[in-house]
Amino acid sequence: MVALLFAGCGESPPPPDSAEPVPEPAPVVSTCGGEGRLEATLSGALSAKLDWPDAALRCESMRRPDNEGVRLRFTGDVGDERLVIIVAAPSLAASATGPGFDAVVTVTVEGSGRFFSTPNLGACWADVARNDPLGDASGDHVVAGTLSCVGPLGEVNGEGYVDLQEMRFSGIANWDNS
Repeated sequence: MVALLFAGCGESPPPPDSAEPVPEPAPVVSTCGGEGRLEATLSGALSAKLDWPDAALRCESMRRPDNEGVRLRFTGDVGDERLVIIVAAPSLAASATGPGFDAVVTVTVEGSGRFFSTPNLGACWADVARNDPLGDASGDHVVAGTLSCVGPLGEVNGEGYVDLQEMRFSGIANWDNS
C-alpha cells in the first residue's frame, strides 16, 4: 500500500500539447474614407512610434452624451497588439476649427483590459485644422489636427502610464449619429 502512495509522487509526464494557438485579430480594414492618418509617439508602459496611414487605420466616431461634441476612435496594429486611441472633444461642433479644444484621451490595448486615460478635461487639447463635410448627406466630416497633453495618461486599473507625444490625426466624425 505504501508503494502505491509513493508511486504517484514521482514526476508526472508533461501534459499533451493540446493548447490551441490564439488566433490573430483580423486585419484592420480602413473606414477612414481615404483621409485617415494617425502619427504619435508613445512611451512608458506602451512604447511605440505610430505611423498609421489610411490603409492601416480604422476610424469610427460617435456623439458624446447629450450630443456634446464627438468621440473619434482610431484603431491600428503595433506588432501583435491592436491599439485603440479615443479622443473625446465635448466642445467640438460640426465644421468648427481652431486651437485649444479640450479633450479626454484614452489609449487601450484591445482585449487586454489595459486602459490609459486622462482623468478629466484640462489635461489634453486638440488643435483642429480641418473639419470639413464630405459633401454627401451622411453627416460625415473629415476632422484633422494635432493633440497635446500636459502630462501622461494614467493606467485606469494599474500603476503604469503612457506618455502620448506629437499626435497628428485625421479621421471621420459623424455629426448625425446619436
